Amino acid sequence: MPDQVRVKICGLSTPEGVAAAVGAGARYVGFTFFAKSPRHVEATTAAKLAAQVPPGIAKVALTVNATDAELDHLVATVPLDMLQLHGSETPERVTEIRARHGLPVMKALGVAEADDLAQIDRYASVADQLLIDAKPPRGAELPGGNGLAFDWRLLADRKYWTRPWMLAGGLNPGNVAEAVRMTGALQVDVSSGVESAPGVKDPEAIAAFVAAATA
Repeated sequence: MPDQVRVKICGLSTPEGVAAAVGAGARYVGFTFFAKSPRHVEATTAAKLAAQVPPGIAKVALTVNATDAELDHLVATVPLDMLQLHGSETPERVTEIRARHGLPVMKALGVAEADDLAQIDRYASVADQLLIDAKPPRGAELPGGNGLAFDWRLLADRKYWTRPWMLAGGLNPGNVAEAVRMTGALQVDVSSGVESAPGVKDPEAIAAFVAAATA
C-alpha cells in the first residue's frame, strides 16, 4: 500500500480557513509572520487560530530572516510545533534556532535548475525537514507564495533525502496529483493555490487540493 501524502495548508489567517484545512484532512497548518505578505498575521491572532487546531495536526510558523527577539515572542505567544525558515538563513543559523527554541525546524530552499539542488544536502544535515520550493523571481518581495512552479523533473526519483521533505511552489488542486507522481513527494505544501484572492483561502479549493493530493 503506498504512503499517503501529507498536506500542509500555509498562510492561514482566519478561523474559517483553519476550519477548512482541518476538516479537509491537512496534517500541517501554517501561519505566516512576514509583514510584506498578504497572509501575514500577528502573533496574538495566530494564537487564537492555533487554539482551533486539534492535537495531531502540526502548527507551523513561517518566518523570514527573523531575529532572536522576534522568534522568542512568537514561541512565547503561539503554541507552535515547528518553525519554518523561509529566508536566507545559513546552516549555522538553522542550528542556532533549533538549539534556542527546542522546536523542529523546516528550512525552505528555492529551486529553479539542477545546480540549486546542491544546497539541499548541506541543510539536510542541520534541519529537521526541508521545503523544496520554486525560487522566487529576481527582485520579488515574497520568498514564497508567488504561485510559481519549477521543473518537477529535477526531483524525479528523489522520494527520500536524509530528511523528510515537502514539495511546494505553484501547486493547486489541478496539478498536485501530477506533481506527486513526478517527484514521489510524500508531503506537499500549498498557499496561493487554494486562494480566491491573495491571502483569502477558498474552503472548496482546500478540500479539492487535499483530496487530489491524497487520492
